[in-house]
Amino acid sequence: MPVVVVSGGGTGIGAAVAARFAAAQWHVVVLGRRPEPLQEVMQRTGAVPVMADVADPGQAAAAVSEVVGRFGRIDAVIANAGGHGFAALEETTDEEWAASMRSNLDSAFVLARASMPALKAAGGSLVVVSSLAGLAAGPSTLGYTTAKHALLGLTRSIARDYGVHGVRANAICPGWVRTPMADAEMDEFAVRAGLGDRESAYARVTEDVPLGRPARASEVAEVALFLASPAASYVSGAVIPVDGGATSVDVPTTAFAHAGM
Repeated sequence: MPVVVVSGGGTGIGAAVAARFAAAQWHVVVLGRRPEPLQEVMQRTGAVPVMADVADPGQAAAAVSEVVGRFGRIDAVIANAGGHGFAALEETTDEEWAASMRSNLDSAFVLARASMPALKAAGGSLVVVSSLAGLAAGPSTLGYTTAKHALLGLTRSIARDYGVHGVRANAICPGWVRTPMADAEMDEFAVRAGLGDRESAYARVTEDVPLGRPARASEVAEVALFLASPAASYVSGAVIPVDGGATSVDVPTTAFAHAGM
């Protein structure tokens, strides 16, 4: 059975990725800093939980060594850990900037570097979970947007340099996805916008998305599985939006749609 390592594997997209790979008969290892969510994923999916801050080189190397020691190989790494960086330029402190780079960018870079010998040996696949914030800027998300953009450069550089070793690297850019983190954002948005509830908030933020709804985490997981699988054997260096068509929208013309034109 192939082996996949999922960072940020305890909640949200990471937990959905773990469940999908387990259903596809992969050995799954979930990495994270909090034991409780990892244990919950283990109970639901049979995934192996490993406590690690993957932005820390020592912890990332130890986690990779533990996986290789247990299974003898790593066939895919899903670099999904992230968060932080939700402020505009003048409100972003040095500490907040550093936290955003660490959680979003360093976590992927450090884990990819630690895993690369095993991925080279297996001819494996790296899937980096970026965001639509890697393609465009939202309001007051300076650190997050910068880091998510940088993840695309990281992905393309790895694809360029390690294709000769049979390693593929691709990035996913999800739009709004129903996760605990997004739910919390929707709850806050509902209050600020005077909306009735979370569902109204999700409807508002996706009203200009062609599919008209947020994604399920399982829908993002399907794309991750495809990219890690032999079905995507000639896909490398790609950046795939999983956004319900959001990036196909010409933003300045949305006013016409709202006017019924």
